[in-house]
Amino acid sequence: MSRRRRPGAASKVEDVVRGRTQRTATVGVAEHGNSAVLVTVAADGVLLDRRRIDLTRGLPTHPYHHEGAWAVGRYLNSPWARPMTLAEAVALIERVHESAARGARESLAALAAAVPVLIARIAIRACPTLPPTIEQRIADNRAQVVADSVMYREALAVEAEARGWPVYWYDRERVIRDAAAALGGADVDAFLTAMGRSIGAPWQARHKLAAAAALAAARHPAA
Repeated sequence: MSRRRRPGAASKVEDVVRGRTQRTATVGVAEHGNSAVLVTVAADGVLLDRRRIDLTRGLPTHPYHHEGAWAVGRYLNSPWARPMTLAEAVALIERVHESAARGARESLAALAAAVPVLIARIAIRACPTLPPTIEQRIADNRAQVVADSVMYREALAVEAEARGWPVYWYDRERVIRDAAAALGGADVDAFLTAMGRSIGAPWQARHKLAAAAALAAARHPAA
């Protein structure tokens, strides 16, 4: 004889599944060095989560700009500079790359476990095109200045895509306008201020930027 399911238990499970599939959320990222602010917003504009993460610990935060530069003779007159070979700088940067990837993986996993709905996408600031190898990035004066920031953004992007979250690469100069368009022309500053009040301090410029990026990304789900 077949066992009949208890209606109450079955409906609760179905409600949970239905809730996680019908609502989705977008994560906005505002990075600063090896840290980042993540603001997660539901499709209806409700703030779901705000957190700060550190992608690395116990390692130099700007190995391209500092150690890499010292290895090729830049900024050696600065009081904090120290002699370093190119091979040593490359090995250090590889260690930071690996640590950033691990930090991104753990941080995004913790976020996914905490947010009560499915995360559909993530918004990360667009990266400039850089030379492909560590050595080439160190040698290029312009590239080594921004390579650290790119490294951390790329670490988050790779781990997000591994989780099935498409990346929306936002332009910092126009993300507020894109967020306004996503809100149907509403006053973005007022909307973000109200969002901050709903969760309390801290709610700084980086939090607003991340929230605006999430709102803009929700308007471009295929990006």
